[in-house]
Amino acid sequence: MQTDRQTPEGPRPEDHSTVADAPPDNWVDRYAPPGWRPWLRLSRADRPIGTWLLLLPCWWGIGLAMIADRPEWRDLWIAVACGVGAVLMRGAGCTWNDITDRDIDDKVARTRSRPIPSGQVTVRGALVWLVAQSLAGFAILLTLGGAAIALGVASLALVAIYPFAKRFTWWPQVFLGLAFNWGALLAWAAHTGNLAPAPVLAYLSGIAWTIFYDTIYAHQDAEDDALIGVKSTARLFGRDTPRWLAGFGTGSVLLLGLAVMAAAPEGLGLTLGLLGVAGFAAHLAWQLWRFDMTDSAGCLRLFRSNRDAGLVVALFLALAGLF
Repeated sequence: MQTDRQTPEGPRPEDHSTVADAPPDNWVDRYAPPGWRPWLRLSRADRPIGTWLLLLPCWWGIGLAMIADRPEWRDLWIAVACGVGAVLMRGAGCTWNDITDRDIDDKVARTRSRPIPSGQVTVRGALVWLVAQSLAGFAILLTLGGAAIALGVASLALVAIYPFAKRFTWWPQVFLGLAFNWGALLAWAAHTGNLAPAPVLAYLSGIAWTIFYDTIYAHQDAEDDALIGVKSTARLFGRDTPRWLAGFGTGSVLLLGLAVMAAAPEGLGLTLGLLGVAGFAAHLAWQLWRFDMTDSAGCLRLFRSNRDAGLVVALFLALAGLF
């Protein structure tokens, strides 16, 4: 393990107490055994918002399937399995991201305290941790049926490509959206054994939503990204970001509304589902109203608030599926 790292400002001693963008007093820093902390940080367990954003499209898919078909006791296991799987696969994805980005993370103020660039975890150790999480996630996937298994395996290509997207396109957020919202398809397939227009529309809605929230997130690093040549929609949109956010937010809401209508053409299910979409729309509008691209701390708060936006939809879809 290295005890001193070179940064653009010169040498600095290692600080293993926390990671720069982790929430204050997170459970990893407060309660996890010291020897576990670097590995949990590598999996972003100290920053659970990413797990929520990976999980919520899964719950959208289950809710839509319950509306279109009927609720089953097995749906409880699908919801739980998606939760455990989201923790494991988000951890594996973040580990892979940090392995591929180790030479970039050391040059960005927000990320140089992460376990690999700070020297807390070696690349070899991170690869072993990646395999362990992936195997555990695959074991969960095997309980969800043939269609879901096939979709889960297919998603690995998107996960593998995403960390490299910012090197060759101004739209890496699209690749993140393709990977992060795959659960809408997978969870629907776990319930029904097939695919249909409703989960596809929800998947497309989620992609637009991801571009919305991850552009806000990327504005934290826009200056550092420009210095080292990393591409993002935040840099691409620049001062026009509010207009682009409004467009992608509107697209996400419309596509989600169509998904609900495809699953429930009429009745109480349609009404409850559209109420959830209305709540989602209100939340995105609130974020747009509060957005200030020059306020890094504010961008991070808005990004994290998307857990609540997605939960509103999941709650109303669950109610629609049950009633």
